[in-house]
This record gives sequence, structure tokens and C-alpha cells, in this order.
Amino acid sequence: MDAGFATRLRILMGEMSVSAFARKVGLGEALIRKYLKGAEPGFAKANQIAMAANCSLEWLATGCGYLYRQAEVVDRAALQGASELLREQAPATVLPDEESLVKLLAYYQFLRSHKRADGFLDLAMARQFGKHLDEA
Repeated sequence: MDAGFATRLRILMGEMSVSAFARKVGLGEALIRKYLKGAEPGFAKANQIAMAANCSLEWLATGCGYLYRQAEVVDRAALQGASELLREQAPATVLPDEESLVKLLAYYQFLRSHKRADGFLDLAMARQFGKHLDEA
């Protein structure tokens, strides 16, 4: 049985507040609340949510398929930003060791998940995030 769009949207939001999720996907908070109460978006809005949340549109719309888009969907701008941040920390590194690779992926995931609707990657915010990588 299909759980419904509202249930899948709640799953996608996880622990995020409605306002934080609305900002992440570039939609109004009132509209997200409307969807959470059972309204269903049109294709354009559903696609906007799916793209901003790195979610499979098929899963979001129908509950079928995979929650997250497949690995071949790589945000090259976020990956380039993560590489830039890693080069700042270790400019002489030619081949990353395991720790550097983990940092690269952490930066990539952070930049990808915090990318604004206009495509802006906040490298300054990612640098603050990176300070906590060494503490973990």
C-alpha cells in the first residue's frame, strides 16, 4: 500500500524543521506544510523538491524505486568545491590517503546537501564544518 506523498516527504525531511527543509528546497514553508497535510504537488514542484534533496523523483512521487538518486548522478560543482577545500589543507598531496578521501567525501556530501536553490556553494560554511572533521 502506498504510504502517500506526505509520509515520503516526512521521511525525506528527517529531523529537519519545516522551515529549514523549505529553505533547502526553495519553496515556501506554508507550501511544505500544505504537502505534509496531504496536498500533492504538481510535477514541477515535486521535481524541485527531489532535485534539491538529492531524492529520486520516482520514489518521492510514487514510493517505488530508490529514495536517493543513483550514484552516477554526481554534482560536479560540489565535488570540485570539496576538492578545492581538500587542496587548501594539503596542497602537496598527489594521491589522497584514506583520511583525505574521507574528508573529500564529507566535504562533498556537506556541500551537496547545503547547496542553495540558485546553485550557490557556501565554501565558508563548509570550512566551518571541516573544523569538526578532525575532532570526530
